[in-house]
Amino acid sequence: MKGITVDSDSKVVQVKFAVVYAPKRSRGRFAETCVYIMESEVDALEEADASKKLFAAKVIGPSKSSEGQRIYYLDDWLE
Repeated sequence: MKGITVDSDSKVVQVKFAVVYAPKRSRGRFAETCVYIMESEVDALEEADASKKLFAAKVIGPSKSSEGQRIYYLDDWLE
C-alpha cells in the first residue's frame, strides 16, 4: 500500500497475517474491529470461512485514520 511505512524498530505498524471480515472484498482498508490477527499464514487460512465473509489476508497496521480510528490496510488476500 502506498504511503504506509512498516516500522521494523518500534513494532507499531507491521505486516501481519489475519482473518478479515469483509462483506465486499473490494475494500483496501478495514477497521480494527473487522481484523483478527493470527500467528501465521497457516492459522489465517484455517480460520477463514467464506460463508461467514471471513477471509485470510496479509495486512499492514495498525494505523490511525484521520477520524481517529485504528485501521489495517490490505496487503494481499491469501488463497
